[in-house]
Amino acid sequence: MRHIPLHIAVIQDGNRRFARDQGLNTAAGHQLGADTTEQVLDWACELGVRHITLYTFSTENFRRDEEELASLFTLFKEKFIAIMTDERVHKNHIRVQMIGDRSLLPDDLLKTIAAAEAATQHYSDYYINVALAYGGRNEIVHAARSILGKTKAGLIDPAVINPAIVESHLNRGAPIPPVDLIIRTGNDYRTSNFLPWLANGHESAVYFCAPYWPAFRKIDLLRAMRVYDQRMRLKERV
Repeated sequence: MRHIPLHIAVIQDGNRRFARDQGLNTAAGHQLGADTTEQVLDWACELGVRHITLYTFSTENFRRDEEELASLFTLFKEKFIAIMTDERVHKNHIRVQMIGDRSLLPDDLLKTIAAAEAATQHYSDYYINVALAYGGRNEIVHAARSILGKTKAGLIDPAVINPAIVESHLNRGAPIPPVDLIIRTGNDYRTSNFLPWLANGHESAVYFCAPYWPAFRKIDLLRAMRVYDQRMRLKERV
């Protein structure tokens, strides 16, 4: 492939449907999905993708029942704890950070996330952005509130507000580049309020595929990246 996307964003859809089809409980589906996530991160790093953003838990997901939420938060906590001692993270200099509304998450999970972020904040070869309690419109609303507060305090002149200033208020931590490619699994053809500023605003390529997330394979990732490569080749001809 001539063109490798700098930033891939993934909507990991289908854990529950996969579990149901296999006769498993929902928690098992989420665990299998988490295992797939680790594989995909390895593949992306191997292929030279430097930034990957994972749509792990949306603001809408809080509507799920308490048992599933508790199971998910436990799984998230386990995975962030594992990051701190994962040899792959430190060998490949991977920085891990959360994007989303931290005020919506349990304190014990937030402390674990903060510890994982601190353990990797000095790395800059690869970046994993975990979208938790994330909603695209919610993100833009928070950015608007922050800018408005600074405007009232005289720190920002309203006349100079531009896309760069808005973008700088979208996320904390390391800057996130525009999305080159969105992948959605589970045979659902929508982007579900995911990174509207960084993806839709930059006209990223989109790849929808049928496999549920736990069944996602390396060949599926390569097919998605080929869509991006073909799009870039067409742009070169214009």
